[in-house]
Amino acid sequence: MAAEMPEGNVPRRVVTGHDENGVSVVLSDGIVPVHRVMPQDGVGFYEIWNTEGAPATISRVEPNEPTERTLRVPPPEKGTKVRINEFFPGFINELGNQSPVHRTESIDYGIVLEGEIVLVLDDSEVTLTAGDVVIQRGTDHAWANRSDKVCRVAFILVDGEFAPDLLQVLPADVQSKLMHNGPHDGPHD
Repeated sequence: MAAEMPEGNVPRRVVTGHDENGVSVVLSDGIVPVHRVMPQDGVGFYEIWNTEGAPATISRVEPNEPTERTLRVPPPEKGTKVRINEFFPGFINELGNQSPVHRTESIDYGIVLEGEIVLVLDDSEVTLTAGDVVIQRGTDHAWANRSDKVCRVAFILVDGEFAPDLLQVLPADVQSKLMHNGPHDGPHD
């Protein structure tokens, strides 16, 4: 039986910009506007920010809330995505994982903020604790919180592209099996 999901502290997001005279100002300061929990998987996430394209456009004010664009897992083409995931204890499947094994064509920086999480790869597992950083480079992987406490990980995802030499050694159908939408698409809270 899965453990009950505790309520975490909602992250605070401070967004800066410029006033009509070009003076640096705080545009918003408050809780993250998009939070979603997937109770069946014991995972919650907070969408912090995302950009579309590179270089990212920096305007005086943000015309629209960027986290309401899309909830898909990989960032937009040439874009970025910042989110904080919460992995709740007690949601391990028969394979010993909490998330499904998946791959995205992106570079993902994962910074463990609190707790403990296991990164599951094809041939090994690595236990990460608060302060550890993982650089996830387009590999098949899964996550597992096998502890009895919530684990929070900040993820910064950057759109990527597999190099030709890597594509030669990956399965021929790797492109068709990439996570393009994933479990995070759909309406948000």
